Amino acid sequence: MTETLENLLHESRRFVPPPQLASAANVTAGAYDEAAADRLAFWDRQARRLDWAQEWTRTLDWSDAPFARWFVGGRLNVAHNCVDRHVAAGLGDRVALFWEGEPGDTRVITYAELGVMVRQAANALTDLGVGSTDRVAIYLPMIPEAVVAMLACARIGATHSVVFGGFSAEALSGRIIDAGAKVVITADGGYRRGRPSGLKSIVDEALTRCPVVEHTLVVRRTGQDVGWTAGRDLWWHDTVATASDLHEAQPFDAEHPLFILYTSGTTAHPKGILHTTGGYLTQAAYTHHAVFDLKPGTDVFWCTADVGWVTGHSYIAYGPLANGATQVMYEGTPDTPHQGRFWELIEKYRVTILYTAPTAIRTFAKWGDDIPAQFDLTSLRLLGSVGEPINPEAWMWYREQIGGDRCPVVDTWWQTETGGIMISPLPGVTRCKPGSAMRPLPGITADVVDDAGASVPAGGGGFLVLREPWPGMLRTIWGDDQRFRDTYWSRFGTGTSAPGSGARAANGGGTALAEHGWVYFAGDGAKRDEDGDLWLLGRVDDVMLVSGHNISTTEVESALVSHPAVAEAAVVGATDPITGQAIVAFTIPLGDVDTAGEAGEKLLAELRRHVADTLGPIAKPRQILLVGELPKTRSGKIMRRLLRDVAEHRSLGDVTTLQDSTVMDLIATKMDEPHAAD
Repeated sequence: MTETLENLLHESRRFVPPPQLASAANVTAGAYDEAAADRLAFWDRQARRLDWAQEWTRTLDWSDAPFARWFVGGRLNVAHNCVDRHVAAGLGDRVALFWEGEPGDTRVITYAELGVMVRQAANALTDLGVGSTDRVAIYLPMIPEAVVAMLACARIGATHSVVFGGFSAEALSGRIIDAGAKVVITADGGYRRGRPSGLKSIVDEALTRCPVVEHTLVVRRTGQDVGWTAGRDLWWHDTVATASDLHEAQPFDAEHPLFILYTSGTTAHPKGILHTTGGYLTQAAYTHHAVFDLKPGTDVFWCTADVGWVTGHSYIAYGPLANGATQVMYEGTPDTPHQGRFWELIEKYRVTILYTAPTAIRTFAKWGDDIPAQFDLTSLRLLGSVGEPINPEAWMWYREQIGGDRCPVVDTWWQTETGGIMISPLPGVTRCKPGSAMRPLPGITADVVDDAGASVPAGGGGFLVLREPWPGMLRTIWGDDQRFRDTYWSRFGTGTSAPGSGARAANGGGTALAEHGWVYFAGDGAKRDEDGDLWLLGRVDDVMLVSGHNISTTEVESALVSHPAVAEAAVVGATDPITGQAIVAFTIPLGDVDTAGEAGEKLLAELRRHVADTLGPIAKPRQILLVGELPKTRSGKIMRRLLRDVAEHRSLGDVTTLQDSTVMDLIATKMDEPHAAD
């Protein structure tokens, strides 16, 4: 972490908010003082931006920490807040979604039309026996039906579990089984890089392991031939599109489960992050309003994430719609049918706010400045970054080449677990530094601490923690309260003491003490610079961040070892100029496996395919090395730190604790051999 800290110390560029934006900003500097003076009263006011059927009696119940209850006794309906109330306010003709398919087909859906679709889907799910105690798995491409399905579940109180459409049948089945989903909503396929890719076939394979599933609803998107199980499989157009559009939304308790979203952990078993209703929607709506300075009557917002990730949940399905936003939703990839596709869409729909990932930004920069220069991007007024730390060079390219050197860049830090943005500039307030997420938002208490849990001084680096509960926080890991405690709350706080008590916490100018003793550890490293601004440094554990996606080393290792030719494997994340981190695997083949010459090359390609088939293409290693041994301590622990050094061509650290110190010399030599990379 030290080298990264040193590199970051020298950033001296500052960018002030444009005067026109600052003068009309949704949130001003006073919000920091307001939240510092009374944090719970501040969140009370943000909750009142929503429609509640019943007022809450208590803002926060933290008596059973770390299990929080926000807006206790309050009742509301998420779908009503995202659709019905806007129609009731006379905004039914406002465009909710400008949807563009990868082949170029389009749909324009108003709030009134979205309401009809959501009510029909709610009725169809109810007719299939789905109720407020059930779970529904959603495995769809980026089509409007994905948002409709999520809102329909929210409308009837069913908890949804959206699974990214790139995951394999094995990964999908594991998530369906863990959640206990009784219905799966999918499509025949989706379009990706110019051709249809099958989804229904993956669902069919997954469901051979999932006897709990009673029905699948299938959207016809690509027209591919699909397998069909009579009695189980139903076409969306025969079922949902023909259902009644009369449906009264019922309110649910603020703590009613809204969705489960699976994210990689440090074990092979993904974590089902549980978010509930009132606190989550409060934070998603407020942060979208504050960070993106949304003016719903004039802005066109585009978040380029997939709904299968939390960014798509909070900043496509829920936050923007709760605020009455007009959005662009795009099915395909940035380079199909050409590398200017994103900029073409911004010009076409006059997008004003763009929210995308550093991986994409670095890719665009690699393709060349001349590509965005061919398009009219003058409609843009604000740019956002999400998914991983953004390096200053990419930040500057984004501002200059896409934002015309006039658009503020809001670099946002948050997680699946936090539910919404936690650390970010406020575009009408903050003097931004390229590469820094700057300060916690009003109402958020973040800190950087050392190993003992004490705040680091200005200029110091350490572990990013959150010292106070927040409305959008995860409530638990589905079905595993103890893992929830152990994963997020055990490192710096036990509920009996206050690590770092008395130390300064960064919360936008105020101070806060975790007097209750519970401190949330985010799993990320961070640095507080001399001005008190925060710089995110990525994961400090063995979870790799590849193109903005958290992937567990253990999951990839498990996939490799499941291949009949592999005896053992160790996986690390290595710095990559495009994806942020890339997966490098060190694999010990079984003794009788031929690894010489062409046979070895063939095995490497087969192993990469095997990982992709098991976990999905996003987990495919960039590079696999066949090695004779792995660096292990005398207790048998694999020294991944040394493997990362080799993968990044750094000088090795201390090897004296290894069982056999010559192992690293052999691996380093192997790394430099021709054909080591695939």
